[in-house]
Amino acid sequence: MLWKLMVPGPIEDVDELRVLEWHGDIGQSFVKGELIVELETHKAVVEVRAGQPGFLRRVLCEAGSWEKIGNPLAILSADPAEPLPESLEAVAPWLVDFEIT
Repeated sequence: MLWKLMVPGPIEDVDELRVLEWHGDIGQSFVKGELIVELETHKAVVEVRAGQPGFLRRVLCEAGSWEKIGNPLAILSADPAEPLPESLEAVAPWLVDFEIT
């Protein structure tokens, strides 16, 4: 199964976040609770952690880019060999835990 990692929200008084750093390379596996990516608002850092096990398959937003809440950041999958889709529309959102520091 494929999932898309979305910019998490809602966050009070925040419409978009900047991608600070990816914590993994394409093909890397993540376990539940593991840090995937760090984002930032104008006032805080947001740590996005895996809500379930999976593999990072494609990064859609590079470090430094500003993305609106709800926009896709990456594609993840349960199987590292599963073919990637042509379109993101049929891909379900990935479960994440996020913490604002």
